[in-house]
Amino acid sequence: MPVIEVKNLENSTVEEINLQNSIFAVEIKPHLFHDFVRMQLSNRHRGTASTKNRKLVRGGGKKPWKQKGTGRARAGTIRSPLWVGGGVVFGPMPRKYKISLPKKVKKAALKGALSLKVKENELYIIKDFVLKEIKTKEFINIMMRLNLKNALIVDGDNEKLLKSSRNISEFKVLHWKGLNVYDILKYKNLVVTKHAVSEIEKRLS
Repeated sequence: MPVIEVKNLENSTVEEINLQNSIFAVEIKPHLFHDFVRMQLSNRHRGTASTKNRKLVRGGGKKPWKQKGTGRARAGTIRSPLWVGGGVVFGPMPRKYKISLPKKVKKAALKGALSLKVKENELYIIKDFVLKEIKTKEFINIMMRLNLKNALIVDGDNEKLLKSSRNISEFKVLHWKGLNVYDILKYKNLVVTKHAVSEIEKRLS
């Protein structure tokens, strides 16, 4: 059972917490990370790219000139793909890129990502993340005290934290309900409040 120190915003250890083996100490399977991230990125794809083929381009109902006798090549419509203003051959059309995974696979991938952070000593647990006001400078000072330069921060409803950090690309604040494999792997460190840890364990149990 992994034992992690719980720190305050001054980077002082206040207590220790035991994490569940079934969530934070499972077998790490990289292929599940690939499947989960592929699903996430594919589902973000809007699939609205669209072109007009020969059927959709307006006009071209009349034959431009007679079949024989003009000396020119045969032509049946001015909307041929060979003509300027004609239809596009095999162009992109609106489609769905949605990929789905079984719930068990999603859970296994998320548990594996959390276990990876524990294994690499990149998981930090904070007792609570309370800011006096919405102030980016205060947030930066806290990150400096914690010796963090790149991190995903997971908490509950914390508007002050969210707004104080949103202009800094090296950090991202996420509600525990939205915890996902892509963001865990994208950022070097994972910072989770004690309350969020208990909620994550309930969700994945």
